Amino acid sequence: MDIDVRGPRFGAAVTTVVLAVVLVTGSAWLLAWQTLTFALGAAGGVGRSPYGVLFRRVVRPRLGPPTAFEAPEPPRFAQAVGLVFAVVGLVGYTLGAQWLGLAATGAALAAAFLNAVFGYCLGCEMYLLVRRLTVRAG
Repeated sequence: MDIDVRGPRFGAAVTTVVLAVVLVTGSAWLLAWQTLTFALGAAGGVGRSPYGVLFRRVVRPRLGPPTAFEAPEPPRFAQAVGLVFAVVGLVGYTLGAQWLGLAATGAALAAAFLNAVFGYCLGCEMYLLVRRLTVRAG
């Protein structure tokens, strides 16, 4: 079942703010929250992440009906990619490798920002590329 494209974009906007605050404060706890959010989105789809629930219950009822939909698999894959970067960042912050925490968090922030502001989902594009490559190889 396809999903409203505004949901993942809303989640990306919230993620952008959260990750920007992590970069400014160096808060491993806040990055741990974002890591959990990515994990829930990767495991259950973006609609089951905390930001997806917030969108569905609070934001979407205040918007008009959706006019564009997308398959749920690419955003779910994007959540998994975000999870990898968040885990690496969390390892960096908690083990004292500040540069690693900053770099991984910054990369995740850049991807979330592109989705939130321009509607360009890097993880979704990676998903489509992987699909094309595996279909050709198989």
